[in-house]
Amino acid sequence: MLANVSSSERMASHPMQRFQFVVVGGGIAGVTCVEQLASDFPSAEVGLITAASHIKAVANFKQVSQTLEEFDVEERPPSVLQEKYPNVTVIQSAVRSLQADQHTLQTEDGRSVGYEKLCICSGARPKLLTQDQPYVLGVRDTDSVQEFQKRLSSAKRIVVVGNGGIALELVFEVRGCEVVWAVKDKAIGNTFFDAGAAQFLIPSLEAQRPPRDAVCKRARYTTEQGPEGGSDGGPEGGLHTFTAGGDRRRPGSGSTGAGSALGPDWHEGFLLRGAEETPQGVRVEYECEVQEIFTPSDPLRPQPEADYGAWPVYVRLTNGRTVGCDFIVSATGVVPNTDAFLQGNNFSLAEDGGLRVDDHMMTSELDVYAAGDVCSACWEPSALWQQMRLWTQARQMGWFAGRCMAADVLTQPIELDFCFELFAHITKFFSYKVVILGKFNAQGLGADHELLVRCTKGQEYVKVVLRGGKMVGAVLIGETDLEETFENLILNQMDLTPYKDELLNPNIDIEDYFD
Repeated sequence: MLANVSSSERMASHPMQRFQFVVVGGGIAGVTCVEQLASDFPSAEVGLITAASHIKAVANFKQVSQTLEEFDVEERPPSVLQEKYPNVTVIQSAVRSLQADQHTLQTEDGRSVGYEKLCICSGARPKLLTQDQPYVLGVRDTDSVQEFQKRLSSAKRIVVVGNGGIALELVFEVRGCEVVWAVKDKAIGNTFFDAGAAQFLIPSLEAQRPPRDAVCKRARYTTEQGPEGGSDGGPEGGLHTFTAGGDRRRPGSGSTGAGSALGPDWHEGFLLRGAEETPQGVRVEYECEVQEIFTPSDPLRPQPEADYGAWPVYVRLTNGRTVGCDFIVSATGVVPNTDAFLQGNNFSLAEDGGLRVDDHMMTSELDVYAAGDVCSACWEPSALWQQMRLWTQARQMGWFAGRCMAADVLTQPIELDFCFELFAHITKFFSYKVVILGKFNAQGLGADHELLVRCTKGQEYVKVVLRGGKMVGAVLIGETDLEETFENLILNQMDLTPYKDELLNPNIDIEDYFD
């Protein structure tokens, strides 16, 4: 029989580990930061603390244009990182507390870790509708997707709540199960699109979609199975490869207490099929939120709908409708993972709960930096850039944080990188390529803007945002080949007033026109 071991005894069993640099979080932001530091300081000791059994790393990076980038996200065992960088040590544990004034971290497994410079890349966690309802599921990491896949296999109807990237992907990918999609906005995809783009995409949601008979094949590292027969990582162990382009206004770039966030296009590694053999549709409930969740056994249940008792759980929406279903997917945003770092320290937090960082990715605590979903960019941003918790920004912030930490150690000046000059992102929704640039939804422009739109049903949707005759944003859906030209027009801030009537003319090769 094992005796109880106190936390002080556990700490005594682990001598203090000291590093010049420590990074917390095994997601894209954290791993990119570690790789940058390990490359810049090959003789320095670099520590990575991650609760997950696998890390997320960038592979096949491609700079599409000045600001647009594409890459794969690979889920790897930590040994791959340590083999590539001998000066890196990976500590697999969650963080329990931080003593910023002593430059020390405590881990859940009883270690004390000292640092000279620390970067917190602990990501974000789902903002669940309720914490205590077994029929509510948040899709965050590989384990939660496996649970979703398991529940879905016997489900005939699910309710998806939320209007961000993960909700967009889920409702399109699920087969063999009716989906009721509750969104608080007037149109789907409000995070990324306006109502016009939403209308362009809706037919794809209503159309008959081909069945997915098998998951796509991916190269994977294999890991030894534990005594229960489970694997250490995702559904098939080791390496999962995802294409950066799927979106994630959702879980972040690592976690202090759970597995790191899903990769882009995460759904392509899973068969998301319900219990029905025939195709099932998607019903969108607009401009509503969840008012109440209840089961038939709840003693104080509200007046039921006609099929009351036929479903294990019911959702009452603020539009007055009540929907029975097998379970509910909560995809209503994320909360920065800051809890383990706040007690006893003096971090300045943004309104969204993220750690405030300046243009050197520094927090309000000495020698503590932050990057990715856990942080909030609180410098004076470029007029064409905004923070969105996406894979591309996690990589950029992690990389830049590593450079800033290096510059500080070497007492060298460093300017804010060009990647923060223009917001630029490539993704895919409903099988369409999607490029969003600058103030793509006229964010912060008020009424002082003009929209130009070109739409070819089932083929492309092009929207340009002009302010004072200059292009400040764009949305490109489909194979438009306009992203590089529009990026240059936004960056150059050329006055397009004389050309705007022809700017979206499909008979004019706009790329050559402005070459």
